[in-house]
Amino acid sequence: MPTTKTKAMSGAAKKQVNTDVKIAPDKGKTAFGFDTQVAELIKYFQMGLGNGEPIFQALDLFPIPIEIFAPDGMAVYVNRAGMEMVNCKDASLLIGHYNTLEDKVCMDDLGYRDEFLKAFKGELVVIKGFHAPIQDVLDRGVIEEKPWEEGIMDLIFYPIWRDDKLHFVVCVFVIRGLYYGRPDVARAKEYIDGHWQGDFDPDEVAKAVGMSRSQLFNLFKQDADISPGEYFKKCKVEHIKEKLADKNRSIKEVFAECGEDSRGRTARVFKEITGLSPSEYRETI
Repeated sequence: MPTTKTKAMSGAAKKQVNTDVKIAPDKGKTAFGFDTQVAELIKYFQMGLGNGEPIFQALDLFPIPIEIFAPDGMAVYVNRAGMEMVNCKDASLLIGHYNTLEDKVCMDDLGYRDEFLKAFKGELVVIKGFHAPIQDVLDRGVIEEKPWEEGIMDLIFYPIWRDDKLHFVVCVFVIRGLYYGRPDVARAKEYIDGHWQGDFDPDEVAKAVGMSRSQLFNLFKQDADISPGEYFKKCKVEHIKEKLADKNRSIKEVFAECGEDSRGRTARVFKEITGLSPSEYRETI
């Protein structure tokens, strides 16, 4: 990344979130003195990686997917984790070819036009629960086959400025869940993951994915090798385990936040799955 300072999103930097900020044109000198916004930005990242500069190597080895765009929306860099996330073998299929502001699926079909435009006007934008359009990536020929059926993630668009000009936009992908196997079973898993705090209702899950209760159980068992109810239990236990890491909360409080009683059935399920009681598990953290 450049050694210039990124402006904070407060005080004197309010102009960053001004909706009147103009998107930099393709041609002409950019904030960093490049002749063209896209070609020179691509060269900038390629040279940094090719020269073995530590900061660029760290960016490429960073375990979270990152994609960087020119102010006009054109992709100019994607790190290794970003390539692996979609199983893309050739970065050139994205870099210099994919323009996120011209992506009708993300902008219109998924309904994120306002958020994307704000990001490329210089605002810090967070999109939670983004459903990655992996089928569209396949249809565009970027990948040869889908690496997963459903992907849920948070997108964080972070603007990089210099001399009051938007230089490029960094997008960080925080993966919340990748679902494999049959598309209908993947949707059922996604639904359960989003409704883990309540009681398990197989009829509601079946209705949400458009199948009968018996179809749900049969297909889920065939594809995931466990029943939907077992998947639900594991999902809830994972959330409890995550919250138990905060030792400022009592075990009773943790279970209450998860909609359960620490002395009830879920506590027994917790031990069945982990082999430890909640208190024993906490001691291992």
